[in-house]
Amino acid sequence: MQVFTPKEVAKHAANKYLSVLIAAKFARVLNEFPRDRSINEKKLTTRALEELTEGEIDYKVVPRRRPSA
Repeated sequence: MQVFTPKEVAKHAANKYLSVLIAAKFARVLNEFPRDRSINEKKLTTRALEELTEGEIDYKVVPRRRPSA
């Protein structure tokens, strides 16, 4: 089992909370694609966190729009 420290994950994002959200959304994207069902396949969350710590994921924060009154 691979362990990711908060410092490792937050290097490529603004903070550790945002980095976990980015990795979770990327894991959902990975889940949409067909994949190899081999024994040595990594879990999607592990793969997403690996790619985030390596700086391979590009993301953009879009501010939420408030509903007009």
